[in-house]
Amino acid sequence: MEKIIKKRKFLTLSFVFVCGIFLFLIGLGSTGLVDETPPLFASAGRAMSQSGDWLTPRVNGILRFDKPPLFYWLMAFFYALPGNENWDSLGSLSARLPSALSSIILMLMLADTILFIPERLNNKFYLSLVTAFAFALSPLVLIWSRAAVSDSLLCGTLGMSLLLFWRKIIQCNNDTCFAPWLLLGLAVLTKGPVAFVLVFLTLICFMATQSNWKKSLIGINPVKGIFITTIVSFPWYLLEFVHQGRPFLNSFFGYHNLQRYTSVVNNHSEPWWFFLSIMILGSLPFSIFLLNGIFLTARGLFNNWKKEYKPSESLYIFALCWLVSVFMFFSLSATKLPSYWLPATPAAAILISQSANTFFKNKKNISFLLTLTTLILLGLSIAFFLSENWLALINDPEMPNLASEIRSSGLLIKVRLLSTFLTIISLVFLIGNVKKSILYLQVFFLIGQSYVMVPVRNMTDRLRQLPLRNVAKKIIQVRKTGEPIAMVGIRKPSLHFYSKQIVFYESSSKSGIINLSERFEIDKRVNDLETSYHSSKSFLVVIDNYSEEKDHWKNFNHQKLGQYGIYKLIRIKKVDLSKYAVFLRTKGISPNWEQKNFEKF
Repeated sequence: MEKIIKKRKFLTLSFVFVCGIFLFLIGLGSTGLVDETPPLFASAGRAMSQSGDWLTPRVNGILRFDKPPLFYWLMAFFYALPGNENWDSLGSLSARLPSALSSIILMLMLADTILFIPERLNNKFYLSLVTAFAFALSPLVLIWSRAAVSDSLLCGTLGMSLLLFWRKIIQCNNDTCFAPWLLLGLAVLTKGPVAFVLVFLTLICFMATQSNWKKSLIGINPVKGIFITTIVSFPWYLLEFVHQGRPFLNSFFGYHNLQRYTSVVNNHSEPWWFFLSIMILGSLPFSIFLLNGIFLTARGLFNNWKKEYKPSESLYIFALCWLVSVFMFFSLSATKLPSYWLPATPAAAILISQSANTFFKNKKNISFLLTLTTLILLGLSIAFFLSENWLALINDPEMPNLASEIRSSGLLIKVRLLSTFLTIISLVFLIGNVKKSILYLQVFFLIGQSYVMVPVRNMTDRLRQLPLRNVAKKIIQVRKTGEPIAMVGIRKPSLHFYSKQIVFYESSSKSGIINLSERFEIDKRVNDLETSYHSSKSFLVVIDNYSEEKDHWKNFNHQKLGQYGIYKLIRIKKVDLSKYAVFLRTKGISPNWEQKNFEKF
């Protein structure tokens, strides 16, 4: 019997692993990086591998202290592999691999945690698959697991740490508690003190529900554990402070942590209920199962406060504490972003499996939950059939032809067919009272990803990022030795990433003209690939169609070198720039490029 169980476990985890590869790895490097943030991460990682400076992240010749280095180190490792440019021609595969791999590992960890429950559950293998897929098919996870930003790595390291903490608590033995604290250290190296805060909020909240909390606390050994976490994470912070001093403190702790939490940054102000909506949207179309899982767990907790819980009950309570901790912490933050909810998605997946468990046992629950889920799918299907009404509302200046491209691509037909098919399948499951219908629906959703998401990613890349890659190629071909490069108006860090040269980013305002004139003489940045600096009598400008129409940019005589989407590449003489900058000064226009800006690149 034990041999059969081990075989089933191996097959279950193998199936999860293959599905993870299908969701997150297939085609990962086939499209370019999406502006704005991913090229900044990728540029810093690649710069580490090229310069040999693995301590301090740099982008476009300046320091970047928005995040700790673990994500940069992982990207740099892939960029440093032999023949990288041959198997990663766009540079996006190396940048996205840390995110994708962390989500796959967390998928496996979630499935294995359900199988780890010591109780004899007849549907344990079914629940392990439901949990893994509930996490992986979250719209948030699907997006960020294929993005070159650190959110998925934080979700992975933090999620694995908390799952191992729960395992240690229910084991009630005196074995050394090393792994969860090590992973917590890695989480702190991924995104800073927020990882430490979220883990401790979850543990404190969970301990408050336990009658034997002292025994649980001794089991995780916080004194030795905090020492392990400190040994893993603290050296980089200390070395960076010694090396960079106050600029590091002001940027990383002052702006990117304290100021982001206590004040609104980059206009990301949202109401207090913002994460309630993100929680629902982030679990579609299985949001009803999540809400039901929260209700069942909370009801069981309050009806049996501080009793001796079964391991399965304990896991659901732990997941509820985890989800509530993330919700409370980030709801109090002044700056709110959808990606902040990502660390709660593993907990949401476990609570969805709580619904799936009762769903499996109770036919009444099947009718109620699946009816509401079918209505959600029907609503989505109707929305896609009415797409002509909302396609007209799309107004993206970077992709002016997006609506017509969507119509001509046949994408709408695919989405309509898929949503209709899923609605009909859900209705069939409802009528037939199929106990494992949530798992079957998840499998159909998984298969549908390639049917819809691949053409979506390809179209977006062709319309939004391909023009920037083409203009970067042209820059490499026509740039004279020492000729500065500027991007005016819409500012895209991917231009720096693909051209591999210093790019001066400026607004299309009159002040931007004076800024460029001064920066070409004063703002001397370092780039490993730069051979000689600003010695040319001309400079290259990438300017978008909207900025070019402004009168003060029309005044320049220029050489047109190419048109790529909404972007033009032109060459302007430095002497013309200097003369016009002097003229603008006489009109009372002042430069502002030296003002402190922690978001500068």
